[in-house]
Amino acid sequence: MSALSVPTAATAARQRVDKYAPAARRARRRSAGLGVLAWIIGVLFCLPALWMLLTSFHSEADAATNPPSLTAPLTLDSYRVFFGEGGGASPWPPLINSLTASLFSTLFVLVLALPAAYALSIKRVEKWTDVMFFFLSTKMLPVVAGLLPVYLFAKNIGMLDNIWLLVILYTSMNLPIAVWMMQSFLADVPVSIIEAAQVDGARLPTVLIRVVAPVAAPGIAATSLICFIFSWNELLFARVLTGVTAQTAPVFLTSFVTSQGLFLAQLCAASVVVSLPVLAAGFAAQDKLVQGLSLGAVK
Repeated sequence: MSALSVPTAATAARQRVDKYAPAARRARRRSAGLGVLAWIIGVLFCLPALWMLLTSFHSEADAATNPPSLTAPLTLDSYRVFFGEGGGASPWPPLINSLTASLFSTLFVLVLALPAAYALSIKRVEKWTDVMFFFLSTKMLPVVAGLLPVYLFAKNIGMLDNIWLLVILYTSMNLPIAVWMMQSFLADVPVSIIEAAQVDGARLPTVLIRVVAPVAAPGIAATSLICFIFSWNELLFARVLTGVTAQTAPVFLTSFVTSQGLFLAQLCAASVVVSLPVLAAGFAAQDKLVQGLSLGAVK
């Protein structure tokens, strides 16, 4: 009886495999098709950046041809012009101003957002949902609507063309987003480890720095990078509130669009250089960024 049962079981298993084999093959083909589609979409999204990079190595005459030439000779003239060779304006002051405004505003945002997110997620204050809605409502005002009051206020206190005015503005603009993001991340911090630290005598600053921050490091990294990118790319306030001393990199880019025409190759070269700090920061923090954003998406 046992000798007959083994072939029978093997035959039944083979029949089940044969039955589900077509479905498995269809699933593999569907997965492969979706993978190819994802690669195609990714390449399409990268094409403008790759085209900008290629154009930055062309001369102005070749960059202005219509249709553009892919086989035009490559040159570094646009980068030489960007870095001030030949008597042009130096890009270093605007780059340093953007770096200063972005780094300091991001630091201030983290210092303010971490305790706020702690109070809204772990030690929840009364009516914390209303507080979260208030933070969100501050982003509903169009930026243009607040431009004139901010300009008049800065003019009256003598802070026009001052980089620290941009630091304050960027901090206030990014703080609601940071609180919303970090509230979601800090909600996953186990309360038990916080209570254990408090039993050992740790005060709130110690709990935030040594307990909460290491556990929520991916979320903090993701929040920091997003705030840094928003500050680095901001143009409207920087264009209106700065002149020469506090000019930022995005404002400096607009100088390549003049009444004499559009210097396309130089503009592309400047755009590539200005994009490098953001790309470097994203590449350096990509593990923490993906982990933090995935955590927020799952929640």
